[in-house]
This record gives sequence, structure tokens and C-alpha cells, in this order.
Amino acid sequence: MADLFGDAPEPPSSAPRPLADRLRPKALSEVIGQAQVLGEESPLGVMLASGSLGSIVLWGPPGVGKTTIARLLADATDLHFVQISAIFTGVPDLRKVFDAARHRRANGQGTLLFVDEIHRFNKAQQDGFLPHMEDGTILLVGATTENPSFELNAALLSRAQVLVLERLAPKDLEQLAQRAETELGRALPLDGAAREALIEMADGDGRALLNLAEQVMAWKTGAPLTTEQLTQRLMRRAAQYDKGGDGHYNLISALHKSVRGSDPDAALYWFARMLDAGEDPRFLARRLTRMAVEDIGLADPQAQAVCIDSWQTFERIGSPEGELALANAVIYLALAPKSNAAYVAYKAARAAAKKTGSLMPPKHILNAPTRLMKDVGYGKGYDYDHDAEDGFSGQDYFPETMGRTDFYAPVERGFERDLKKRVEYFARLRRDKNT
Repeated sequence: MADLFGDAPEPPSSAPRPLADRLRPKALSEVIGQAQVLGEESPLGVMLASGSLGSIVLWGPPGVGKTTIARLLADATDLHFVQISAIFTGVPDLRKVFDAARHRRANGQGTLLFVDEIHRFNKAQQDGFLPHMEDGTILLVGATTENPSFELNAALLSRAQVLVLERLAPKDLEQLAQRAETELGRALPLDGAAREALIEMADGDGRALLNLAEQVMAWKTGAPLTTEQLTQRLMRRAAQYDKGGDGHYNLISALHKSVRGSDPDAALYWFARMLDAGEDPRFLARRLTRMAVEDIGLADPQAQAVCIDSWQTFERIGSPEGELALANAVIYLALAPKSNAAYVAYKAARAAAKKTGSLMPPKHILNAPTRLMKDVGYGKGYDYDHDAEDGFSGQDYFPETMGRTDFYAPVERGFERDLKKRVEYFARLRRDKNT
């Protein structure tokens, strides 16, 4: 048996090999998709053409070629390829890797160290790569499905270029299916619609497609299968979604921006995507309520009540019927007039409060429950608004050294049209009473 980091012996030709392994590309030119990183003018294309490959981090979903690209980069640069996984590798194992790489370097051989799931190493372990990257002992190629900005430390990111790999498009998966048919010597036993359904089931994952194709090829069938027959025999691949990871934040961002952009159809789509992926409807209810107060605000004060009502409805009747109440809220919010004027005003007021510190209110609006407080001027000169003409005194309520500041600027949309008229009305009265 080979040791953990040595070259494993080649299996005998009779040993079973999965289709995905048999179809692994032998050269970078055979990689399907990812032209944005492998093309002649792309980052890797330029690096390879110049003969100066640097450390990189490959960021992308599963089954798009991260491991394959790393192996082929080692072949293209004549570097010794070493693969480890952050899941199974500890500090003693890393020391062995670095010692072996140092020994190879002393003998004139470089090492490309491929670290799968690199985001699973903690910050201290990530720091352990730095000196070996800097002195040329290793050329690091990391692979991650998580956002490197959040999962990798700044020191490591400053020494490696992040390359984004994309999920495979349907045309890429079709090309992969054709390669599978060539390898197996016959066509997939599917009609046209079922073939499209198989590609949809793979959900942009090339490895998943090949595994599905291998299952289909093993079936003993007569006539090509229909979509209905295919879906009876195969389960759709689960959507890529991690409630605590990048997929979660990407989809909630898409939902929020679709609501903000007044597109109920797109908003419903992203809402459904999150539910189908297993998101907690209560999380969605809370975020919808936030959208109501942040992006609609006083342009439609009813929006917040709609969200709270839909949330309470879900809690009362549960799933799956309760999700329809939340869907109603999604549509209502998307079609409601939009205004972030209250949100902007609130943030501006918070910033002003932080900046001005401990300024006292003006004395005329302070209560004076004691004689001493009256003697020092508390409450002196206060005008009771209900006694004033129009029920408005026009007095200034800001700290004396601060002066009036306008925070709230309502928009000409929805109910805020009326609020804008009221703001302008009181501003005019205030101006008249103080001139």
C-alpha cells in the first residue's frame, strides 16, 4: 500500500472504474466549460503561456472540474502532483507533505499541492502554508465550494489568485453526455425530452451527470424511455444549498433584490427555490418583514402588516399551506410602491446621534418637576402645541448648538406622497412662525 502522500499504484486493467473517472480529461484542452479561466486570454491561459504559474484557489460548485484542472496543471508544468483533503489531513500529515516537497525541491522537482475543501482548514492551519508558498517549496492549488472572502484568511488570499469556476451549462452537459455515449459504445436509451430531463437532473454538475448516465446505461430497456419513465427510476439530484453557506446568502440576496426591483415573478421563483432547498419558512418570513420596513417603508405602511399577518398565518396552519400566505406577502411586497426614505433617515439620525454625543435637549422642552429645575430654566418658554394656531407651535426641538437637521425626505410614491405634503406643510408653518 502506498503511503498517504506517495503515488498510489495503478489498479489492474480489470478493476472497475466509474465512468466519471474513465472520462477524466487528459489535457486542459479537453476540459468542458470554464473558458473564463482556461481560454488563451484567461488567467490560467496567460500564466501557462508565460511559464509562470502561481498559487491559485479554484472556487466553484461541485462537479465542475476543480480536481481535474489541478491535476492537468501539474502535468502542464511538470510539477509533482500531491493531493490532500482538509477533511482528513491534520498537522502531522501536513508536516510530511512539506518535508517531502522540500526534499523534491532539493532534487530539482517542484510540487503542486492540491488541497481539496481548503476552507475546512482553520486560520492557523492556513497560515502554515504561507512560508512554504513564499520560498517555493510548494505551488498551492486550493479548491473550495465556499466564498474565499469569508472562509480563507487575508494572508493566504494575498498570495493566491482566486479563479471562479461556473456550474456547467446544458450545452456543456450535453457534450459530456455525448462523450459518455462514445466511451460506452451506444446511445443513452432516452427519448429527446427524457434526455433533457436527465441533464436538468444533473443541475450543472458534470460528475453527477456521468453517474446518472452510467445508471441509465445499465438498465435493460427496449424502446427509449420517456421523461415519466426516467423520473420513476431516478430521483432528481438535490439542489446545491447550504443554509449556513454561500448558496443561502446568494438566494436570499436574489429574493430581496427581486422584491426591491418590483418583479413578483422573479421574487416568487427565488422564494420557491429556497423552500425547495429546505429553507426554514420562518427565516423567510422574518426577511420578508425586513424588506417591508427597509425597501417599502412608509410608501405603503400596510406592507409590514401584510408580512406579520402572513407570518402569523404560517404559524397557525403550518406547512405546506402556510407557505402560500408567505407567497402572498412576496407578491404584495414586489408590487408595493418602494421607498427607503425612512431607512435612510434612520441611518442618518443614528450617525448624527453618534457624532453629537451628549448634547442636552433645549431647556424649554425639559420637564421641571422640582423648584430647582424651574429656577435653572427647565420648561421655560415651552409652547403647548395644542394651544397654538393650527395645533403647531413651530418650536425647535434639536440641541441648541446643533440646529435643525433634515433627515427624512419622503418620495413621490405611494402613501409617502401624502407624507411629503405634510412635511412641506409643517416646514412652511415653521418658517412662517419663526420669521
